[in-house]
Amino acid sequence: MGAGHAHKLYRHGHSPVHGLPPHCKIAATFAFVVVVVSTPREAMWAFGLYAVLLAVVAAAARVPAGFLLRRLLIEVPFVAFAVLMPFVAEGEQVQVLGLSLSVSGLWGAWNVLAKGTLGVAASVLLASTTELRALLLGLQRLKLPPLLVQIASFMIRYGDVITGELRRMSIARRSRGFEARGVRHWGVLAKTAGALFIRSYERGERVYLAMVSRGYTGSMPVIDDVTASRAQWAYAAVLPVTALAVCLMGWTL
Repeated sequence: MGAGHAHKLYRHGHSPVHGLPPHCKIAATFAFVVVVVSTPREAMWAFGLYAVLLAVVAAAARVPAGFLLRRLLIEVPFVAFAVLMPFVAEGEQVQVLGLSLSVSGLWGAWNVLAKGTLGVAASVLLASTTELRALLLGLQRLKLPPLLVQIASFMIRYGDVITGELRRMSIARRSRGFEARGVRHWGVLAKTAGALFIRSYERGERVYLAMVSRGYTGSMPVIDDVTASRAQWAYAAVLPVTALAVCLMGWTL
């Protein structure tokens, strides 16, 4: 499947969460996110309980709070979008600290921040307790279309290769005295991007020919086939089932 190396998002450990089969964790994370998205935005207390549930999972996985919070920085663009919503949305206005803000915009911002943060946190916990190769095997075990699994596998494997190629090209430019300092150097950077594309395309052709010569017919062999017991499925289901109970309370109370 490729991608046998550990990614920087992964945190090595021997916790009960690390030991769960990858497809159990993927299914549990997906179900949890669906439940969070289905929760009415007015049930603000429910999102607090969801955060507590994720904190319990992080404690069980021995993932430090600082590690989790640093990875949540990927959400910054969504935060910026949510902050703008109260200023641009139409409808009833309310005064907050001397500013006229849209009520629907405030609810929309809260909805994006709460659900987006919980979804990203759940994904970070999944990535920090599951190796990339195991994630791909889990997706394959969940019967995701094989072609999509292969595309993801190659993206993960050769993303680092292309990044390394770009780094070497950057070093070569600097060794020849080039420093991008303004718009006049954009042409050189554009040529670099074109050269990188050609090199990547040619590398892909060589890899494909090498795979065909070794018997590749459109599907990758499954090296490891991880199965899950009923106990492991039940353990993984604790998070989404508890979240579902909270969601139902949010709709009824």
